[in-house]
Amino acid sequence: MSMPYLAQAEQQETLEWLHGGTFSVLLDGRATDGQLTVGRFRVPKGEAPPFHLHTREDEIFLLIQGSALLWVGDEQMELSEGGIVYLPRNVPHGYRITSDTADLLMITKPSGIEGMFRHAGRDVTADRPEGFEISSDVLAEAADLYGQVIVGPPR
Repeated sequence: MSMPYLAQAEQQETLEWLHGGTFSVLLDGRATDGQLTVGRFRVPKGEAPPFHLHTREDEIFLLIQGSALLWVGDEQMELSEGGIVYLPRNVPHGYRITSDTADLLMITKPSGIEGMFRHAGRDVTADRPEGFEISSDVLAEAADLYGQVIVGPPR
């Protein structure tokens, strides 16, 4: 049964992510009874995940601040500040941040994808190991464990 849940900013888990960006887990499966995950990326110019698809969840991205190129299948689009995109499961997609920084809100239904970020990322409240980076091997392992399929390199 779903219950109301509130987490102030200082209570939200923040993970170091690709290219020195961060991913904050705003709502996870525990908070939403498995219904959805809500996360927030704060990333620098050039941040681009591998071209991938989700086998378990549908995804929504809202670009709060910044600009990006978005690829869905073979189609390339521009995503500008305030733009939103819906990505059904099993549709290959990727993006590349084109502004100096970007702030993106991600919603997936159902929850579960937060496990991938926790597996590959690093909790920013813990001491940072010297030379920490998310290797392509760790990213591929995390993706595989959580139903993501990497179909190509970043675009």
